[in-house]
Amino acid sequence: MTAILQGRTRRAALVGAMCALVVTGTGLTGCGSEDPDAGTNGVGKLPASTIQSKSRTAATSAEAVRLAGTVVSNGRTYKLDMRLKADGGTGSVTSQGAGFKLLRVGEHLFLKAGAEFWSHQGDKSDGTSADTAAADKLGGKYVKVPTGDPAYKRFISFTDKDVLLEGLLTLHGTLATDGHHEQSGVRTIRITGDKGAGGTLDVSLKGTPYPVLLVRAGGAGTLRLTDWGKGFALAEPAKDETVDYGRQLPTS
Repeated sequence: MTAILQGRTRRAALVGAMCALVVTGTGLTGCGSEDPDAGTNGVGKLPASTIQSKSRTAATSAEAVRLAGTVVSNGRTYKLDMRLKADGGTGSVTSQGAGFKLLRVGEHLFLKAGAEFWSHQGDKSDGTSADTAAADKLGGKYVKVPTGDPAYKRFISFTDKDVLLEGLLTLHGTLATDGHHEQSGVRTIRITGDKGAGGTLDVSLKGTPYPVLLVRAGGAGTLRLTDWGKGFALAEPAKDETVDYGRQLPTS
């Protein structure tokens, strides 16, 4: 009898170990009759459309978020690492090898980059270089972007939490769920548009159902969304760090 019990114990331990390996993989399939939604916020049991709706509500209601990854827009790839909240945002943007920092406080938008960036932006149509003295003046400073400048409209959306999330958190086509997963230690439920062709979105199964990972349709970028609700300091740069260009910025 003792030998039989010991055998059963060893088999149970082996099964438990195998279950652990499955659960810690990319997809959380569970083992045996285990409920993959046990101990979660329960959204994994809901229809895909409801999950998307709840994740949108959670995102809109959050005080702040950090958004990092890539966005492809109008044929250009932007690498973003932005922290956003209702009254502004701050972070970095890289596109076509050129990197710069963005800072918005209320309606005031600032752009900070090195002199090389400004020299390139100011290249003339005949191939000659822009005024290097002007580039040196702008380099390393926060340049206040005039509200009427084309650059203002182009870049302010990167600092606007509601506008950016509204444009990004959209899956196209018929929605469906695509199993339980894990992203950076967070258990998620994945929803897809047109079986992935319309994009995929992983939604947290812990606490508030925040969006965690977005893969946009058509290879238009991948974004991780973290630090939901974590506030951060946001203030205009000091005057000695700021240049008010006063007219339309150099164009690219």
